[in-house]
Amino acid sequence: MRNRLQPVFSPSAAAHTAALAQSAGNAEAVDVLARTLWGEARYETLRSLEAVAAVIRNRAIRTRPDDCPGDDQAIVATCLRDPLFSCWNADAPNRSQLLTISSADPVFATCLRIARRAVNGALADPTGGATRYHARSVFPRWASGWSPCAEIGNLLFYPEPEAPGTCPSPLSAPG
Repeated sequence: MRNRLQPVFSPSAAAHTAALAQSAGNAEAVDVLARTLWGEARYETLRSLEAVAAVIRNRAIRTRPDDCPGDDQAIVATCLRDPLFSCWNADAPNRSQLLTISSADPVFATCLRIARRAVNGALADPTGGATRYHARSVFPRWASGWSPCAEIGNLLFYPEPEAPGTCPSPLSAPG
């Protein structure tokens, strides 16, 4: 006897339309976050890329500027805030490539998928709420005296600066 396909829940037309509107509204945040992931961590593991996306989202929500009314705008502002992510600096060696990379590049396509999940609050935070990170190969001055709260791939992750040594609770998805 042949296996029969099981019905799968399908969202209502209204829910689908709302999801499409939300997707259009956060396109800039997805694009900027994906480019930041590509610029900062393109040679890292998938899990490391997800962790960097979580750090950016955590930092954006915790340090949202007053002029950023929503998470999407806060993510863009966090990614572009100098000097947090050097890939956006005018003198960054790969900046022109960062600005022109497309989804035809398999790593950037992966970064886009991760960014969509992060912007929509659907990405689990493997760092436990970290807001900072650095590669194992460097030791930035700010990390002196701190203990990482997560080690993923070649990256070390740290909690909020006000509470060195412990990670805050992971952020919940926006409601």
